[in-house]
Amino acid sequence: MRSKAIAVSILFALSAPAVAADAAAQKLAQDAVIVDTHIDAPGGLTDHWAELGKDALKFEFDYPKARKGGLDVAFMSIYTSAKQDDDGSAWQVANEMIDAVEALAARNPDKFALLRSPKDVERLRQGGRVLLPLGMENGAPIGDDLSQVQFFFDRGVRYITLAHSAANRIADSSYGVERKWHGLSPFGKKVVAEMNRLGIMVDVSHISDESARDTIAASRAPVIASHSAFRHFTPDFERNISDELAKAVAEKGGVVQIPFGIAFVNPKSAADTQAHFRAIDELNKRNEALKAAGKPLESKDAFDEAWAKAHPAPPTKIDAVLDQIDYAVKLIGVDHVGIGSDFDGVGGELPDGLRTVADFPNLVAGLQARGYKDEDIRKILGGNLLRVWTAVEAAAR
Repeated sequence: MRSKAIAVSILFALSAPAVAADAAAQKLAQDAVIVDTHIDAPGGLTDHWAELGKDALKFEFDYPKARKGGLDVAFMSIYTSAKQDDDGSAWQVANEMIDAVEALAARNPDKFALLRSPKDVERLRQGGRVLLPLGMENGAPIGDDLSQVQFFFDRGVRYITLAHSAANRIADSSYGVERKWHGLSPFGKKVVAEMNRLGIMVDVSHISDESARDTIAASRAPVIASHSAFRHFTPDFERNISDELAKAVAEKGGVVQIPFGIAFVNPKSAADTQAHFRAIDELNKRNEALKAAGKPLESKDAFDEAWAKAHPAPPTKIDAVLDQIDYAVKLIGVDHVGIGSDFDGVGGELPDGLRTVADFPNLVAGLQARGYKDEDIRKILGGNLLRVWTAVEAAAR
Protein backbone atom coordinates (compact mmCIF):
# COMPACT_ATOMS: atom_id res chain seq x y z
CA MET A 1 0.00 0.00 0.00
CA ARG A 2 1.16 3.61 -0.49
CA SER A 3 3.40 5.33 2.02
CA LYS A 4 1.34 3.58 4.72
CA ALA A 5 2.74 0.16 3.87
CA ILE A 6 4.36 -0.63 0.54
CA ALA A 7 5.26 2.09 -1.97
CA VAL A 8 4.27 0.84 -5.41
CA SER A 9 3.72 2.46 -8.76
CA ILE A 10 0.27 3.70 -9.64
CA LEU A 11 -1.09 1.41 -12.32
CA PHE A 12 -4.29 2.03 -14.22
CA ALA A 13 -5.72 -1.11 -15.81
CA LEU A 14 -6.86 -0.94 -19.42
CA SER A 15 -9.49 -3.65 -19.01
CA ALA A 16 -13.17 -2.71 -19.08
CA PRO A 17 -15.04 -2.76 -15.76
CA ALA A 18 -17.06 -5.85 -14.92
CA VAL A 19 -20.17 -3.64 -14.63
CA ALA A 20 -20.23 -0.57 -16.88
CA ALA A 21 -22.43 2.36 -15.94
CA ASP A 22 -25.47 2.96 -18.12
CA ALA A 23 -27.49 6.18 -18.29
CA ALA A 24 -29.56 5.28 -15.23
CA ALA A 25 -26.47 4.68 -13.12
CA GLN A 26 -24.83 7.87 -14.35
CA LYS A 27 -27.97 9.85 -13.52
CA LEU A 28 -28.25 8.44 -9.99
CA ALA A 29 -24.55 9.04 -9.30
CA GLN A 30 -24.95 12.68 -10.27
CA ASP A 31 -28.19 13.18 -8.35
CA ALA A 32 -27.34 11.36 -5.11
CA VAL A 33 -25.10 12.89 -2.45
CA ILE A 34 -21.98 10.72 -2.62
CA VAL A 35 -19.81 10.80 0.51
CA ASP A 36 -16.41 9.10 0.50
CA THR A 37 -14.95 9.04 4.00
CA HIS A 38 -11.36 8.28 3.08
CA ILE A 39 -9.27 9.87 0.31
CA ASP A 40 -5.51 10.24 0.84
CA ALA A 41 -4.93 13.17 -1.51
CA PRO A 42 -3.36 15.40 1.21
CA GLY A 43 -0.42 13.01 1.59
CA GLY A 44 0.12 13.15 -2.15
CA LEU A 45 -0.06 16.95 -2.12
CA THR A 46 2.68 17.22 0.49
CA ASP A 47 4.83 14.59 -1.27
CA HIS A 48 4.35 16.01 -4.76
CA TRP A 49 2.43 19.26 -5.24
CA ALA A 50 -0.32 19.24 -7.85
CA GLU A 51 -3.31 21.40 -8.76
CA LEU A 52 -6.27 19.15 -7.99
CA GLY A 53 -8.66 21.72 -9.39
CA LYS A 54 -7.53 20.38 -12.76
CA ASP A 55 -6.96 16.90 -14.14
CA ALA A 56 -4.04 15.51 -12.11
CA LEU A 57 -2.71 12.35 -13.72
CA LYS A 58 -0.87 11.06 -10.64
CA PHE A 59 -3.96 11.35 -8.43
CA GLU A 60 -7.10 9.26 -8.19
CA PHE A 61 -8.94 12.30 -6.82
CA ASP A 62 -9.21 15.68 -8.51
CA TYR A 63 -12.07 18.01 -9.42
CA PRO A 64 -12.77 16.82 -13.00
CA LYS A 65 -12.77 13.17 -11.93
CA ALA A 66 -14.96 13.93 -8.91
CA ARG A 67 -17.55 15.73 -10.99
CA LYS A 68 -17.55 12.97 -13.60
CA GLY A 69 -18.17 10.41 -10.86
CA GLY A 70 -20.75 12.45 -8.96
CA LEU A 71 -18.65 12.71 -5.78
CA ASP A 72 -19.94 15.50 -3.52
CA VAL A 73 -18.25 15.07 -0.13
CA ALA A 74 -14.63 13.88 -0.07
CA PHE A 75 -13.12 13.44 3.39
CA MET A 76 -9.47 14.39 3.07
CA SER A 77 -7.30 12.02 5.12
CA ILE A 78 -4.84 13.75 7.43
CA TYR A 79 -2.59 10.71 7.77
CA THR A 80 0.47 10.44 9.99
CA SER A 81 2.61 7.36 10.39
CA ALA A 82 3.84 5.48 13.42
CA LYS A 83 7.35 6.63 12.53
CA GLN A 84 6.23 10.28 12.62
CA ASP A 85 4.65 9.60 16.00
CA ASP A 86 7.94 8.16 17.24
CA ASP A 87 10.10 11.01 15.96
CA GLY A 88 7.73 13.74 17.16
CA SER A 89 6.84 15.14 13.72
CA ALA A 90 3.18 13.99 13.55
CA TRP A 91 1.72 17.31 14.76
CA GLN A 92 3.73 19.28 12.20
CA VAL A 93 2.88 16.91 9.34
CA ALA A 94 -0.83 16.99 10.18
CA ASN A 95 -0.93 20.78 10.14
CA GLU A 96 0.95 20.92 6.84
CA MET A 97 -1.64 18.61 5.28
CA ILE A 98 -4.51 20.70 6.62
CA ASP A 99 -2.82 23.79 5.19
CA ALA A 100 -2.60 22.03 1.82
CA VAL A 101 -6.33 21.28 1.80
CA GLU A 102 -7.20 24.83 2.84
CA ALA A 103 -4.96 26.21 0.10
CA LEU A 104 -6.58 23.93 -2.48
CA ALA A 105 -10.03 25.25 -1.57
CA ALA A 106 -8.83 28.87 -1.47
CA ARG A 107 -7.30 28.61 -4.95
CA ASN A 108 -10.48 27.09 -6.36
CA PRO A 109 -13.49 28.64 -4.56
CA ASP A 110 -15.76 27.76 -7.49
CA LYS A 111 -14.75 24.08 -7.35
CA PHE A 112 -14.10 23.22 -3.69
CA ALA A 113 -15.40 24.26 -0.29
CA LEU A 114 -14.28 23.24 3.18
CA LEU A 115 -17.03 21.39 5.05
CA ARG A 116 -17.43 21.56 8.81
CA SER A 117 -20.99 20.29 9.35
CA PRO A 118 -23.45 18.03 7.51
CA LYS A 119 -26.08 20.76 7.74
CA ASP A 120 -24.05 22.80 5.22
CA VAL A 121 -23.84 20.13 2.50
CA GLU A 122 -26.79 21.25 0.37
CA ARG A 123 -25.86 24.94 0.54
CA LEU A 124 -22.15 24.51 -0.18
CA ARG A 125 -22.43 21.96 -2.98
CA GLN A 126 -24.51 24.33 -5.10
CA GLY A 127 -22.73 25.23 -8.31
CA GLY A 128 -21.01 21.85 -8.53
CA ARG A 129 -18.56 22.29 -5.67
CA VAL A 130 -16.86 19.25 -4.16
CA LEU A 131 -16.86 19.56 -0.37
CA LEU A 132 -13.75 18.81 1.68
CA PRO A 133 -14.18 17.81 5.33
CA LEU A 134 -11.15 16.44 7.18
CA GLY A 135 -10.61 13.04 8.77
CA MET A 136 -7.49 12.50 10.89
CA GLU A 137 -6.03 9.04 10.26
CA ASN A 138 -4.07 8.22 13.42
CA GLY A 139 -4.54 10.17 16.64
CA ALA A 140 -0.76 10.58 16.93
CA PRO A 141 -0.82 14.40 16.37
CA ILE A 142 -2.79 14.74 19.61
CA GLY A 143 0.21 13.38 21.49
CA ASP A 144 -0.68 13.26 25.17
CA ASP A 145 -2.28 16.73 25.21
CA LEU A 146 -6.08 16.54 25.40
CA SER A 147 -6.40 20.20 24.34
CA GLN A 148 -5.16 19.18 20.88
CA VAL A 149 -8.52 17.51 20.23
CA GLN A 150 -10.12 20.96 20.41
CA PHE A 151 -7.26 22.42 18.36
CA PHE A 152 -7.81 19.99 15.50
CA PHE A 153 -11.58 20.34 15.73
CA ASP A 154 -11.10 24.07 15.24
CA ARG A 155 -8.94 23.27 12.19
CA GLY A 156 -11.78 21.24 10.69
CA VAL A 157 -11.13 17.62 11.69
CA ARG A 158 -14.45 15.79 11.94
CA TYR A 159 -13.36 12.23 12.56
CA ILE A 160 -10.28 10.72 14.15
CA THR A 161 -8.99 7.20 13.48
CA LEU A 162 -7.63 6.51 16.95
CA ALA A 163 -4.46 4.65 15.85
CA HIS A 164 -2.88 3.40 12.63
CA SER A 165 -0.14 0.81 12.12
CA ALA A 166 1.20 0.76 15.69
CA ALA A 167 -0.04 1.45 19.19
CA ASN A 168 0.01 5.10 20.22
CA ARG A 169 -0.99 6.93 23.39
CA ILE A 170 -4.68 6.28 22.69
CA ALA A 171 -5.17 2.70 21.51
CA ASP A 172 -3.62 -0.45 20.06
CA SER A 173 -3.33 -1.11 16.33
CA SER A 174 -4.81 -4.09 14.52
CA TYR A 175 -1.43 -4.52 12.81
CA GLY A 176 0.61 -4.57 16.00
CA VAL A 177 2.10 -7.87 17.11
CA GLU A 178 2.40 -6.74 20.71
CA ARG A 179 -0.49 -4.98 22.43
CA LYS A 180 0.35 -2.07 24.69
CA TRP A 181 -3.05 -1.30 26.19
CA HIS A 182 -5.31 -4.28 25.43
CA GLY A 183 -8.02 -1.79 24.60
CA LEU A 184 -8.20 1.96 25.04
CA SER A 185 -5.59 3.59 27.22
CA PRO A 186 -6.79 5.72 30.16
CA PHE A 187 -5.88 8.74 28.03
CA GLY A 188 -7.73 7.21 25.08
CA LYS A 189 -10.95 7.12 27.09
CA LYS A 190 -10.55 10.84 27.75
CA VAL A 191 -9.94 11.43 24.03
CA VAL A 192 -13.15 9.61 23.08
CA ALA A 193 -15.11 11.62 25.67
CA GLU A 194 -13.65 14.86 24.33
CA MET A 195 -14.49 13.87 20.76
CA ASN A 196 -18.07 13.19 21.88
CA ARG A 197 -18.20 16.58 23.57
CA LEU A 198 -17.02 18.42 20.47
CA GLY A 199 -18.92 16.42 17.87
CA ILE A 200 -15.99 14.60 16.22
CA MET A 201 -16.85 11.17 14.87
CA VAL A 202 -14.91 8.36 16.56
CA ASP A 203 -13.36 5.99 14.00
CA VAL A 204 -12.58 2.35 14.86
CA SER A 205 -10.82 1.45 11.59
CA HIS A 206 -7.21 0.28 12.03
CA ILE A 207 -7.45 -0.33 15.77
CA SER A 208 -7.35 -3.73 17.47
CA ASP A 209 -10.51 -5.64 18.32
CA GLU A 210 -9.96 -4.98 22.03
CA SER A 211 -9.55 -1.26 21.39
CA ALA A 212 -12.63 -1.19 19.15
CA ARG A 213 -14.76 -2.90 21.80
CA ASP A 214 -13.62 -0.40 24.42
CA THR A 215 -14.26 2.50 22.05
CA ILE A 216 -17.79 1.45 21.12
CA ALA A 217 -18.63 0.96 24.78
CA ALA A 218 -17.07 4.26 25.86
CA SER A 219 -18.61 6.49 23.19
CA ARG A 220 -21.97 8.04 23.96
CA ALA A 221 -22.43 8.86 20.27
CA PRO A 222 -22.52 6.56 17.24
CA VAL A 223 -19.10 5.49 15.94
CA ILE A 224 -17.87 4.81 12.42
CA ALA A 225 -15.41 2.53 10.69
CA SER A 226 -14.19 5.00 8.07
CA HIS A 227 -12.61 2.42 5.75
CA SER A 228 -12.94 -1.18 6.89
CA ALA A 229 -13.95 -4.21 4.83
CA PHE A 230 -15.32 -7.38 6.39
CA ARG A 231 -13.09 -10.01 7.95
CA HIS A 232 -15.56 -12.66 6.82
CA PHE A 233 -13.77 -12.57 3.44
CA THR A 234 -10.24 -12.26 4.86
CA PRO A 235 -9.84 -14.60 7.84
CA ASP A 236 -7.16 -13.69 10.41
CA PHE A 237 -6.82 -10.16 8.95
CA GLU A 238 -7.67 -8.09 12.02
CA ARG A 239 -7.46 -4.86 10.03
CA ASN A 240 -10.86 -5.75 8.56
CA ILE A 241 -13.85 -5.58 10.88
CA SER A 242 -15.31 -8.69 12.50
CA ASP A 243 -19.01 -9.52 12.33
CA GLU A 244 -19.26 -9.01 16.10
CA LEU A 245 -17.79 -5.51 15.98
CA ALA A 246 -19.75 -4.54 12.87
CA LYS A 247 -22.97 -5.47 14.67
CA ALA A 248 -21.86 -3.43 17.68
CA VAL A 249 -21.20 -0.40 15.44
CA ALA A 250 -24.67 -0.77 13.92
CA GLU A 251 -26.38 -1.25 17.29
CA LYS A 252 -24.77 2.00 18.42
CA GLY A 253 -26.31 3.69 15.36
CA GLY A 254 -23.06 3.91 13.42
CA VAL A 255 -21.89 2.94 9.96
CA VAL A 256 -19.22 0.74 8.38
CA GLN A 257 -17.65 2.36 5.31
CA ILE A 258 -16.39 -0.15 2.72
CA PRO A 259 -12.95 0.51 1.13
CA PHE A 260 -11.98 -0.42 -2.42
CA GLY A 261 -8.30 -1.28 -2.00
CA ILE A 262 -7.36 -4.78 -3.13
CA ALA A 263 -5.50 -5.36 0.14
CA PHE A 264 -8.85 -5.14 1.96
CA VAL A 265 -11.22 -6.94 -0.41
CA ASN A 266 -9.02 -9.68 -1.90
CA PRO A 267 -8.17 -12.55 0.52
CA LYS A 268 -4.71 -13.22 -0.96
CA SER A 269 -3.72 -9.57 -0.85
CA ALA A 270 -5.05 -9.23 2.70
CA ALA A 271 -2.93 -12.18 3.79
CA ASP A 272 0.11 -10.61 2.10
CA THR A 273 -0.55 -7.31 3.86
CA GLN A 274 -0.81 -8.99 7.25
CA ALA A 275 2.41 -10.92 6.54
CA HIS A 276 4.12 -7.69 5.51
CA PHE A 277 3.45 -6.05 8.87
CA ARG A 278 4.69 -9.16 10.67
CA ALA A 279 7.84 -9.09 8.54
CA ILE A 280 8.36 -5.39 9.27
CA ASP A 281 8.10 -6.14 12.98
CA GLU A 282 10.84 -8.76 12.62
CA LEU A 283 12.96 -6.32 10.58
CA ASN A 284 12.64 -3.72 13.34
CA LYS A 285 13.74 -6.25 15.95
CA ARG A 286 16.76 -7.23 13.83
CA ASN A 287 17.70 -3.57 13.39
CA GLU A 288 17.46 -2.98 17.13
CA ALA A 289 19.93 -5.81 17.66
CA LEU A 290 22.21 -4.53 14.91
CA LYS A 291 22.11 -1.00 16.36
CA ALA A 292 22.99 -2.33 19.81
CA ALA A 293 25.92 -4.20 18.27
CA GLY A 294 27.10 -1.12 16.37
CA LYS A 295 26.49 -2.75 12.98
CA PRO A 296 24.85 -1.28 9.82
CA LEU A 297 21.06 -1.49 9.77
CA GLU A 298 18.99 -3.24 7.14
CA SER A 299 17.30 -0.83 4.71
CA LYS A 300 13.52 -0.66 5.12
CA ASP A 301 13.17 0.93 1.67
CA ALA A 302 15.04 -1.96 0.08
CA PHE A 303 12.95 -4.42 2.08
CA ASP A 304 9.69 -2.78 0.93
CA GLU A 305 10.83 -2.72 -2.70
CA ALA A 306 11.70 -6.41 -2.62
CA TRP A 307 8.44 -7.25 -0.86
CA ALA A 308 6.36 -5.37 -3.44
CA LYS A 309 8.04 -7.23 -6.30
CA ALA A 310 7.48 -10.58 -4.60
CA HIS A 311 3.85 -9.85 -3.68
CA PRO A 312 2.10 -8.09 -6.58
CA ALA A 313 -1.56 -7.23 -6.17
CA PRO A 314 -3.72 -10.02 -7.62
CA PRO A 315 -6.21 -9.14 -10.37
CA THR A 316 -9.47 -8.12 -8.70
CA LYS A 317 -12.85 -7.17 -10.14
CA ILE A 318 -15.39 -4.67 -8.87
CA ASP A 319 -17.45 -7.66 -7.77
CA ALA A 320 -15.17 -8.01 -4.72
CA VAL A 321 -16.42 -4.64 -3.44
CA LEU A 322 -20.02 -5.40 -4.35
CA ASP A 323 -19.76 -8.70 -2.45
CA GLN A 324 -18.57 -6.76 0.60
CA ILE A 325 -21.58 -4.45 0.39
CA ASP A 326 -23.97 -7.38 -0.06
CA TYR A 327 -22.55 -9.08 3.01
CA ALA A 328 -22.67 -5.90 5.08
CA VAL A 329 -26.30 -5.18 4.17
CA LYS A 330 -27.36 -8.72 5.12
CA LEU A 331 -25.37 -8.63 8.38
CA ILE A 332 -26.07 -5.17 9.78
CA GLY A 333 -28.74 -3.65 7.52
CA VAL A 334 -28.67 -1.18 4.66
CA ASP A 335 -28.86 1.79 7.06
CA HIS A 336 -25.39 1.05 8.42
CA VAL A 337 -23.27 0.67 5.27
CA GLY A 338 -21.30 3.29 3.33
CA ILE A 339 -18.12 3.83 1.30
CA GLY A 340 -14.60 4.88 2.30
CA SER A 341 -12.57 4.15 -0.82
CA ASP A 342 -8.96 4.81 0.27
CA PHE A 343 -8.28 6.38 -3.13
CA ASP A 344 -4.74 7.76 -3.35
CA GLY A 345 -3.84 5.63 -0.34
CA VAL A 346 -3.27 2.14 -1.75
CA GLY A 347 -0.70 2.75 -4.46
CA GLY A 348 -3.15 2.21 -7.30
CA GLU A 349 -3.97 -1.32 -6.13
CA LEU A 350 -7.68 -1.05 -6.91
CA PRO A 351 -10.27 -3.29 -8.56
CA ASP A 352 -11.16 -3.10 -12.25
CA GLY A 353 -13.90 -0.50 -12.62
CA LEU A 354 -13.02 1.41 -9.43
CA ARG A 355 -9.74 3.07 -10.34
CA THR A 356 -10.56 6.71 -9.56
CA VAL A 357 -13.36 8.85 -8.13
CA ALA A 358 -14.70 9.10 -11.69
CA ASP A 359 -15.82 5.47 -11.38
CA PHE A 360 -18.59 5.78 -8.79
CA PRO A 361 -21.23 5.28 -11.52
CA ASN A 362 -19.78 1.79 -12.04
CA LEU A 363 -20.42 1.03 -8.38
CA VAL A 364 -23.97 2.34 -8.75
CA ALA A 365 -24.49 0.17 -11.84
CA GLY A 366 -23.24 -2.87 -9.95
CA LEU A 367 -25.64 -2.24 -7.08
CA GLN A 368 -28.54 -1.72 -9.48
CA ALA A 369 -27.66 -4.95 -11.27
CA ARG A 370 -27.83 -6.75 -7.92
CA GLY A 371 -31.33 -5.50 -7.31
CA TYR A 372 -30.79 -2.61 -4.91
CA LYS A 373 -33.48 0.07 -4.91
CA ASP A 374 -32.35 3.58 -5.71
CA GLU A 375 -33.36 4.81 -2.25
CA ASP A 376 -31.09 2.22 -0.64
CA ILE A 377 -28.25 3.03 -3.02
CA ARG A 378 -28.53 6.66 -1.95
CA LYS A 379 -28.15 5.57 1.67
CA ILE A 380 -25.01 3.56 0.89
CA LEU A 381 -23.50 6.31 -1.24
CA GLY A 382 -23.71 8.92 1.49
CA GLY A 383 -27.05 9.23 3.23
CA ASN A 384 -26.08 6.90 6.06
CA LEU A 385 -22.83 8.70 6.84
CA LEU A 386 -24.53 12.10 6.85
CA ARG A 387 -27.17 10.74 9.23
CA VAL A 388 -24.49 9.46 11.62
CA TRP A 389 -22.51 12.70 11.43
CA THR A 390 -25.70 14.63 12.23
CA ALA A 391 -26.33 12.34 15.22
CA VAL A 392 -22.77 12.88 16.50
CA GLU A 393 -23.29 16.65 16.30
CA ALA A 394 -26.61 16.32 18.12
CA ALA A 395 -25.01 14.24 20.88
CA ALA A 396 -22.39 16.96 21.33
CA ARG A 397 -25.07 19.61 21.74
